[in-house]
Amino acid sequence: MFTGIVEELGEVTAVEQLEDASRFRLRGPLVTEGAQHGDSIAVNGVCLTVVEFGDGEFTADVMAETLKRSSLGALEVGSRVNLERPMAVGGRLGGHIVQGHVDGTGTILERTPSEHWELVKVGLPAHLSRYVVEKGSITVDGVSLTVVEVTDDWFTISLIPTTLDLTTLGIKQSGDPVNLEVDVIAKYVERLLGPNAKESDK
Repeated sequence: MFTGIVEELGEVTAVEQLEDASRFRLRGPLVTEGAQHGDSIAVNGVCLTVVEFGDGEFTADVMAETLKRSSLGALEVGSRVNLERPMAVGGRLGGHIVQGHVDGTGTILERTPSEHWELVKVGLPAHLSRYVVEKGSITVDGVSLTVVEVTDDWFTISLIPTTLDLTTLGIKQSGDPVNLEVDVIAKYVERLLGPNAKESDK
């Protein structure tokens, strides 16, 4: 479990394309401190398993299902990535409950800078729109954010200087893909309500 509070801006140092998967090597001295084989690290909001580690870097295998559902397949050597270790039991929940299980991808549609913050409009896939609400939480490339405004096909987020400086959201441009994870509680509520919840959306 993660909180969506990015700990480190890392970098892809190697990419190996396999038959139905990819192997990434990523640099992140902070998140690899004390790392062990099998540990989880969120990369742009995707929970990955540490296979190898050393000298401030770690290797993770990314299966076809993850590549299909996320934007990790677009990463290349030199790409910057948001990194976060799992939340420690008893720690502060600074963001919201994040699983690192990406629900889909969106596209940055527009950026509107201001003196002290920046408003970003992100395209919202139709199958995720019912889970996103104004003033609710959403994870964008692993960053826990508050939704400012939402429609059926886009939402906006307001980024403070700290987020712009310390995450990839400060360098993403219009047209760039981003990983989206909606609030898991909303999905559980829908499931518990039964099939009538989905029928009402048709």
